Parts: sequence; structure tokens; C-alpha cells
Amino acid sequence: MDLITTTADLAAACSRLAKHPVITVDTEFLRETTYYPLLCVVQMASPEEAIVIDTLAEGIDLKPFFDLMGNEGVLKVFHAARQDIEIIWHQANIIPHPVFDTQVAAMVLGYGDSIAYDALVEKVTGHRPDKTHRFTDWSRRPLTKEQMHYAVSDVTHLRDVFAALDADLKKRRRSEWVSIEMEVLTSPRTYDFHPERAWERLKTRVRKPKDLAVLMEVAAWREQEAQSRDVPRGRVLRDEAISDIATHAPNTLEKLAHLRSVPKGFEKSKWGADIVAAVERGLARDFATLPKLEKPRNNNNGAAIVELLKVLLRMTAERHAVASKVIATVDDLEEIAADDEADVPALRGWRRELFGDAALKLKRGELALAIEKGRVIGVQRVEPVKPSS
Repeated sequence: MDLITTTADLAAACSRLAKHPVITVDTEFLRETTYYPLLCVVQMASPEEAIVIDTLAEGIDLKPFFDLMGNEGVLKVFHAARQDIEIIWHQANIIPHPVFDTQVAAMVLGYGDSIAYDALVEKVTGHRPDKTHRFTDWSRRPLTKEQMHYAVSDVTHLRDVFAALDADLKKRRRSEWVSIEMEVLTSPRTYDFHPERAWERLKTRVRKPKDLAVLMEVAAWREQEAQSRDVPRGRVLRDEAISDIATHAPNTLEKLAHLRSVPKGFEKSKWGADIVAAVERGLARDFATLPKLEKPRNNNNGAAIVELLKVLLRMTAERHAVASKVIATVDDLEEIAADDEADVPALRGWRRELFGDAALKLKRGELALAIEKGRVIGVQRVEPVKPSS
């Protein structure tokens, strides 16, 4: 176990790691008080060694590490890789590739929805990882021996987890399923946080073009403000307040002050004027150029269809030992209930073969659900022969 604190040592270590077809990678970072994560430590392992990189060491240049992340000849294994990849993308404008995410693989193999790393390690290897230093302050120096041990164990256990999951995927012929998910995970669009698209991250659903226009402008303002001040989005303005502003469109400071979700006195700050200006920009937009709004799905039949699809999804997930979340989300089910040609992952590729086609048959009445020996099963329906006249 080595602590890397110089560029020369980092370059030498990355050169050694690059000779292996597979390495495991993890990062330790802080982001509770910032918009951009502060990368504190990187740990990597090959079958022969494990290293810890002090990314905050004075004078260290992380270019050898970023070059290794972009090396197409080396598979980088992460667990729950999105935040790790986001950090690398932000710092070096590089998306690690190729990658393997053990959390995604575990979902495909039926270990449950978004299983935590320590739980997966215990299930696969029987070893119970020490979680003591998970939430330690990784920006403090010097790093302790306990922190070093924790960091290294993350990537050494990951070697065993990867080997077991990869073998199981190949045995069950599901490797391609994970590969498809990795395409999304390694797409730059996944990490595209341009202010103009910030509204897409909000869970609020607006029903009128005016509301959407205001939402887009206020969300973009908050994103720019959070980026420029390097603070979390919620420190600038909470999602609840943005939703409220979108609905009421306060175009004066007085109207803004009347919104309960907006902090008291907020309208007197410079940000109050900024929000009113954003609202006015939203109201001035050409509504015809806005993205199309989803039509409300408030009919009883639609809700009943979604409930049936949920039962079918659970049945499918249990039968094939796949986490239901990776097959389809509730939003997917709502889309399918409303439209047989919905543009959702559940109606594409392996998901369609596993679940999507059956979901459409259930909608059309070609498939029925029944209970047999205490389990839900699908039953193909046969139309009765009409008597001749």
C-alpha cells in the first residue's frame, strides 16, 4: 500500500496499472458546502498492488491519473460510478472509458435496487467492510493509517466483487445488458449541467407553458448562481421555492415577498431582483418554442393500468432475478399506460424482451394476471370463437 504525493510517483504508478486489463477505482470527496465536489483522495488497485493518491498534495499534477482514466485498453471498475465520473469530467473534461459499475451489474443480477457497496461486498465475499471512516473529513491532512486502510480496502474488495459479478453475468448471458447501461453512464450528456437544462433536474411538474417558461429561467439563474458562488443549489434557493415561483410568476418584489416558500427578506437582497428579472424573461419567451408539456394523466383507467403494470413488473423482476428499478421506473409505467409507443427504456432492447412486450399485451388484454400456488403469473388470453349466425 503506497501513498502517492508527487507527480513522478503518480506517473510511475499509473504506468504500472496501465499494464493490466482491469483496475478498480474509487474516490473520496467533499461536496456538502460546495457546488463542485472537492476531490481529496483517489484509490486504485490492480491484481498486484493498491495505491492511494493524495490529490491535495502540494504540487501534484493529476494528469497521469486522468490519462489512465481515458485509456481504452484498461477497464475501470467502480461502484456507483456516477459521482466519481462527474468529478473526473469536471476536473479534466474526460469521461473514463471503458467502465464497469458493480452497482448496475448487481441490479441486473437481482441483488436489489441500488445496493450499497458494503452490503454487496458482504453478500458476494462474506466479508463485512469497516464503515467507520465513510463520512470522515477526507480534506484533513495528514491522512491517518485507518483512513488509508479504509481507502485501500474499498478497491481491493472491489476486485473480488467484480470477478464474481462478471462471471455471473457471462454465465447468465447478461453482460450486454450492463454494457448498454454503461453507454448512458459514459455519455457526456449525463454530466451536462448547462444552466439552460437545469430545469430538467427538478421533479416538479408544471401544466402551463407560462409556468414552464418561468421555471426554465429561474432554474437557469439558480444554476449560474450556484456555479459562480460554488455553493450547493439548495443554498441559493430550494426546489420548492422555484416550483412556487414558476406557478405564481411574481413579476414584482412585493409579489415575491408574498410567497411562503421564499425565505423572509429574500426580496430585499440583490437575488430578489435577479429572480424578478428571471420571471420577466420567462414571461417574455415565445411559448410556442418551449418543450411540449406532458398531458395530465388523471383518468381512473390510466391509474388502474399503472397499478397492473406494477404487479407485472414485480412478477417479472422476481422471475428473472433482476432489480425492478433497472427494468422500469414508475415514470416509465405511466408513459406506457398512456402511450403504446412511449419513448422509454422499458420499451427498448433487453428490457422490452423481458418486460415491455408483456406490458403492451397486458394493456391490450392479450395477457392476464392470475395467482397460482400463491404466486402471480401471466396467462395468455385466447379470444373465444364467435358462434356462426
